[in-house]
This record gives sequence, structure tokens and C-alpha cells, in this order.
Amino acid sequence: MARKTAYHHGDLRQALFDTGLAMLEEVGLEGTSLRKIAARVGVSHAAPEHHFPTLRHLFNAMAIEGFIRFRASMLDAMRMSDANDADQLRGAMRGYLAFAVSHPNLFRLMFNKNSLDWDDPRLGEAAQPARQVLADICKPAAIRMGVDTPQGRISIEHLVWSHIHGYAHLVIDQKIAADSAVTGAALAPPFDLAGLLLPMDVKD
Repeated sequence: MARKTAYHHGDLRQALFDTGLAMLEEVGLEGTSLRKIAARVGVSHAAPEHHFPTLRHLFNAMAIEGFIRFRASMLDAMRMSDANDADQLRGAMRGYLAFAVSHPNLFRLMFNKNSLDWDDPRLGEAAQPARQVLADICKPAAIRMGVDTPQGRISIEHLVWSHIHGYAHLVIDQKIAADSAVTGAALAPPFDLAGLLLPMDVKD
């Protein structure tokens, strides 16, 4: 039997959202449905329609929250890092990876174009501040390398993004053996891209 959440006269939208987010992490995109979420909350299968007319509406709400938490994870790791440019870049990548490992299916959803409605401006508004973190941490490398132009900055951003995003997927998809993945506070890709891009900031 499906596990039901006690629900009486509280915030149904929040109950559906929280239950859906938990289900997403448990069973992934393919196993999540509004009907299953309603059953777990303990309401009729038609009850979610007022708040989330379709599953895509719920997925959009999850992704919006995901991008907010994602940005916070990067900023938190940056705050715990030294102020120099290389360590700030390392910190952002640690926060990026930490979020992916902590919320693997939400992370997958946020970058799954087919499951989201990007015509919803609220989704872009949530994603842009996270993207801005990437732009901010990459700009010093563009300056250092003498490519501080729109095209040059985008190239550096794509390099850093593909490095950490690809590594995050390898980790959460268990393609990298657990004994070779760095865990805990030092969670980070094994290749020091920040040291390559900003060599003068690497400490002995």
C-alpha cells in the first residue's frame, strides 16, 4: 500500500509539492505521477488539479525551487572558501557537485528540457541567478587568459560548466567507483581546472 501523509486542512499545494519532491528522489522522473502523489498525500486523484493542472506544472515548480537551492549550494561553498579567484572557482564547483549528489533526481529534472516548460518565465527567472554564479566565477579566468570578450567569457563558462556538470552526472549515475570519488567536505572533481585557469592563485 502507498504510504499516506496525514492531511486535513493544511496547505495542500505545499503538501503535494513536498510529497512530489520526495517521490521524485525515490523513484525518479518516470515513476512520479500526480495520481501517485495524491494517493500518498491522502486526497482524491483530482485534488492536485487546482494547484498543478499537469505533471509538467509540478515539475516546473520543483525545478524553480531546485535552481534556488542549487545557487545557494554554490554560494555557501564559496563563502567557506578563500577569497582568491581560484578558490572561489573551486568552491563553486564543490557546491555544484554537492547539490547534484544530495538531490540527484531533482538535478536531472532541472536540466531535462523535455520535462519542463521553459516558456514559463518564472523558470528562467529562477535559473538565471544560478547561471550568473557561473559567469561571475569564470570572468577572472577570462581576464587572466586575455579573452575578456563576450565570446571568450562564454567559452570559459562552457569549459567549466561541461567539466563540473559532466563529472556530477558521472558521480550520480554511479559511473565513477565510490572509492575513487572524493566525498565529504572535499567533494570536488579530481582534476583541478581552477589551478589550470588561474595558476597564480594556487597555494603551495
